[in-house]
Amino acid sequence: MSLGYAEKLSYREDVGTVGMPEIFETPELVQNKIEELAAMVQKSKHLVVFTGAGISTSSGIPDFRGPMGVWTLQNVDSLHLRSGFPREKLAELHGNSFKEICPCCKTEYLRDFEIETIGLKDTPRRCSDKNCGARLKDTVLDWDDALPPEEMNLATEHCRSADLVLCLGTSLQITPACNMPLMSIKNGGRVAIVNLQATPKDKKASLVIHGLVDKVIAGVMSKLSLRIPPYIRTDFVQLTLRHSLKKKCVRWTLRVTSIHGLRAPLPFLQSVKVSFPERPDLKSVVLKEQPFSLQRETSMNKPFFMLLTLNFSDGCSCLSSSIGWPVDFQKRKDSFVRDRALVLRELYSAAQRESCIGQQEILERENLPRAETSIHGIVTNIVRYDTEDEKLAPPKNDLMNHSRSNPAKRHVEGTDCHSSLPKKLKYFLKDKKLNC
Repeated sequence: MSLGYAEKLSYREDVGTVGMPEIFETPELVQNKIEELAAMVQKSKHLVVFTGAGISTSSGIPDFRGPMGVWTLQNVDSLHLRSGFPREKLAELHGNSFKEICPCCKTEYLRDFEIETIGLKDTPRRCSDKNCGARLKDTVLDWDDALPPEEMNLATEHCRSADLVLCLGTSLQITPACNMPLMSIKNGGRVAIVNLQATPKDKKASLVIHGLVDKVIAGVMSKLSLRIPPYIRTDFVQLTLRHSLKKKCVRWTLRVTSIHGLRAPLPFLQSVKVSFPERPDLKSVVLKEQPFSLQRETSMNKPFFMLLTLNFSDGCSCLSSSIGWPVDFQKRKDSFVRDRALVLRELYSAAQRESCIGQQEILERENLPRAETSIHGIVTNIVRYDTEDEKLAPPKNDLMNHSRSNPAKRHVEGTDCHSSLPKKLKYFLKDKKLNC
């Protein structure tokens, strides 16, 4: 029997635990518990993972309950979906600040920028379905919003069926979500908790590990002989070149925009340099403000080659990538749409094989009489997690550093990857909430 949804479900935060001391068990004790946890996972036939803000700290996102936590920073960070985790195996109980949803047809839109609103409010965009067109809404719950029944029902079913619920980086205090892991115990299942702070559910857990989540899970993966694949990130950009005739000249406008619309930001781009290597008479320019746009007039009968250098933001692990664009206003190019999944797999394989980033491929092109538009996929980051010689001792000063300088070993080489999932993992619950 699932939770009752006839009445409004809400959640609250027990703010009395803010600033609770973090507990670091000895490396020897943590190692013994890692072996115990690995054995539990190995024997499990229905595993559910219940995650909180603590899994984000290794990525440089502050934990709002930690000693350096900031209540105003968001923890609904979309890391799960960004990693390539299947949507159908994920319950985002408290929302996703990078996701919009159509209230009519229920289509979800995952963005590469944070949505402007919270609290299930209208956003500036509409559903792209021609038969719908409804105004989209954000998916992040405010303090008094009800938990989404669609997410709760399936999550409840899996928790009740689970023989093991693994709680990672969560204080287990936001109700009613915090009680879901205990549903497995009523049906003979067990609960394991990995968190730096004590939780109200510790006494009911079969195993509690006080340690850094990423290091503990890396140890478990090693014990199970499971490889942690590199994280390879791919971002998208849309290039548009519109032109109009003016006697023997062509007046044209170049735009570098998001695939989500002209008003949507491109957070991974800092600037765009436009140069003309074969035309010294055409001056180069650096576009520093979004939306990136350039207007010029050139001769109708003189084709040219335009080089776009995309300078990445600090969050990317390489400086730039370049796109060449041959321009001839007297000739029309073919329009096409490539298999996006296939192209992305090729980009992923190339980045992994070459151990570098910056690769880009065109996904589609539309050529109209007065405009040409193309969409490109670009590898912007690759991070490898090295578990060799991994030490479990707690860091001295910086518990919440960025992934490049985090105590856990990471080799940053360039983008964003999609990993395969262990077959045992039946469901994944994301217990995250906007902290405001």
